[in-house]
Amino acid sequence: MRRFMIMVAAAATMYVPLLTAPTFAGNVTEQAMALLSAERTGMNVMSAQKIARLTQPATRAAEPALSPRYDAAWLALLPVAGLDREAQCLATALYHEARGESVEGQFAVAEVILNRVDSDTFPNSICNVVYQGARNGHPGCQFSFACDGASETMREVGAADLARRIALLMHAGAPRALTDGATYFHTRHVSPRWARVFERTAQIGAHLFYRDPVRLSSR
Repeated sequence: MRRFMIMVAAAATMYVPLLTAPTFAGNVTEQAMALLSAERTGMNVMSAQKIARLTQPATRAAEPALSPRYDAAWLALLPVAGLDREAQCLATALYHEARGESVEGQFAVAEVILNRVDSDTFPNSICNVVYQGARNGHPGCQFSFACDGASETMREVGAADLARRIALLMHAGAPRALTDGATYFHTRHVSPRWARVFERTAQIGAHLFYRDPVRLSSR
């Protein structure tokens, strides 16, 4: 758009001298007047609807959504700002629940947490989703790290940095393209009862992902 505006401005500066320059040949002036008259006649007979279509600014095509690259080297190039409380809760969950997974696998777990935030079945914030049930005597605890009594300190520097970068991207609105709306996951070595009735949407690394086909409403 900026280049277009520069071209328009340049064209305008070139056009002004042509309007003000003296005409030395009478037949040129007569031809110009004839062309203007023909153009005016054409505009008069043209429908108002067609004129509106011709003069309406062209609409820009929707820009494709940017997708993250599931690559640790690419993530390392991104600037890292300070994490707010919500992003920190997401990073903590990724570190403790999925740090042994691939980058793609960690993004997938982040999708589950954010899909829960969007669902009216779960709490409406990241921290409340992550710690659901953990602060009330552990009934209905959703993530094991939040209930096992162990320290939540992220001691592995590299894994912690990766979890923070993924959390920042996902919290900022990166597309969720891996799990097809999943709100549940489990490792392959367990078989929870709910997995028999929920719809499996993806298998990434050691995790299987599901969504509840009955609960489709979202905020």
